[in-house]
Amino acid sequence: MCLAIPGRILERWEEPDGAIVAEVDFAGETRDVKLNFLPDLQVGDYVIVHAGFALTRVPADQVDQVMSAMQDAGIVDDDGAIAAEARVGL
Repeated sequence: MCLAIPGRILERWEEPDGAIVAEVDFAGETRDVKLNFLPDLQVGDYVIVHAGFALTRVPADQVDQVMSAMQDAGIVDDDGAIAAEARVGL
């Protein structure tokens, strides 16, 4: 089972091969993500990622709801970081 945590784009750039890449923060964990399916995404946007590709833009007003539900479920702690027991598979 997969659980999608909204990630916030911190930085974006284009690789020499044409790939559009972003550094994305997922509750304190950063990953490089390809934006080729959603090339209009900008720094500050929130995304859902699968297999290293941003697939969905998440409206900022929904991020608080999602993160609150994840806190209630014990997936992220009160600071918004991924809870230790939820880190399996990272």
